[in-house]
Amino acid sequence: MKIGLVTDSTADIPAELQNRYGIEVVPNLINIHNKSYEDGIEISREEFYRLLPGLNPPPTTSAPSVGSFQKRYEKLLRAGANMVISIHPPSALSGIFNAARLAAQEFGDVVKVLDSGQLSLGIGFQVIAAAEAIASGVGLDDVLTIIESVRQRVRVVALLDTMEYIRRSGRVSWAKAMLGSLLHIQPLVELRHGVVFRLAQVRTRLRGVNQLTEMLHAMAPLERLAILHTNAEAAARSLLEDVKSLTQTTPFVVNVTTAIGTHVGPNGLGFAAVPARLT
Repeated sequence: MKIGLVTDSTADIPAELQNRYGIEVVPNLINIHNKSYEDGIEISREEFYRLLPGLNPPPTTSAPSVGSFQKRYEKLLRAGANMVISIHPPSALSGIFNAARLAAQEFGDVVKVLDSGQLSLGIGFQVIAAAEAIASGVGLDDVLTIIESVRQRVRVVALLDTMEYIRRSGRVSWAKAMLGSLLHIQPLVELRHGVVFRLAQVRTRLRGVNQLTEMLHAMAPLERLAILHTNAEAAARSLLEDVKSLTQTTPFVVNVTTAIGTHVGPNGLGFAAVPARLT
């Protein structure tokens, strides 16, 4: 059986891996001053984060159209795929999953849409694991089992530079009630199974980075690791130096998609990690 893979740009999969495995990635949309831009195509992530603090009104995000997913499914099926697996962010946080689900209805049982429960490489590691499994020749049931195993183990944690962006997004109930930006609090948050949890609040960047490092050491050994940032590459590279020995594979450093960064803000720092065992 030939299996095709589709995801969207919130998965933050490096272009080299997209090309190597033929992963179809649908770009998400960022809306700035009544104009929509395709993430990473019509506006770079570096440019977006540079502009973000001064944008008024703030930018918004939109899910790709149903038709954009249908085109990717058709492309893979016409190329000989017997089955397509489409992996996306949780429906509670984004309309992307629903757009993919509606698109899949046109294809019956040959397109399977999965809720990753995650964002960024929390999705991407599920897709990459599936791609590796498909390349090795395993069947559909085994591929789905591998995706589920990664979904259960993957951890995505971020240190935000400010509460402001997550609070004004309106998508996280506890953030709406807090005045963290006024108190200079930097929250440490985690996304698990589609829910954003507040792990801690720190008043210094150094203390937050130390907590990220300590968490990764506690999770080790790691099957996969990505250091995530929103235009904070120097900080991301520094964190990577402290933790790169914990992973069995080459780690990534990723400037996170604009669709996520809109709600996180610039200068965020975090990680996506897949521990070898469930934590």
